[in-house]
Amino acid sequence: MNEIQGIPGFTAWVAIEVIGNLYPTSNVFISATAGGVGMFAGQLAKLKGCRVVGSTGSREKVELLKDEFEYDDAFNYHKESDFDAALAKYFPNGIDLYLDNVGGKMLDCVLNHVNTGAHIVISGMMSQYNTIPTEREGVKNLLNMVGKKVKMEGFLCGSYLNRFGEFAQQMEKCIKEKKIKSKHQIHQGIESFFESFVSLFSSSNIGKVIVQVAP
Repeated sequence: MNEIQGIPGFTAWVAIEVIGNLYPTSNVFISATAGGVGMFAGQLAKLKGCRVVGSTGSREKVELLKDEFEYDDAFNYHKESDFDAALAKYFPNGIDLYLDNVGGKMLDCVLNHVNTGAHIVISGMMSQYNTIPTEREGVKNLLNMVGKKVKMEGFLCGSYLNRFGEFAQQMEKCIKEKKIKSKHQIHQGIESFFESFVSLFSSSNIGKVIVQVAP
């Protein structure tokens, strides 16, 4: 199966096409944008006519998102000491959809910049995975959801397997028309599994991470 038609692609498709409720000119923010889910989600949103900005972990990835994946803009979250200021800069007209892959401080700051009726779709919270429950960062700006009638929804793509055929058909068309691009990193041998897994949480990966255990 083409990697675009795999689990990361399906997760991105569910977030954007099924849950996201996007319309042309929506302002879309995607965190961990150069990862397996984020890189496809942003491209799908662009195909719908949205303005898309991503956050990622290096200058090289910022350039990749803008130059190759045609994002409207992107920023390196390691270089932004104030997420509130960064979001005000990149979203002067507010955020209509946030696809959250990291949670924590970024999610909390996004709640200060959402528009009325915005949608927050949560597919992961990488910043919280390696912390014990008592040390996880709380979200303080939830009150903004009330006045702005914001919907926040988490999901597992396994709950949408009845839509997989529709997804595969749409992605096949996008692949043939070269409307979606992909990046991946291949690590050789089962002995590379730990290095590969850690790269998912250290910002060192680009796109989908693959461990090849046989020629």
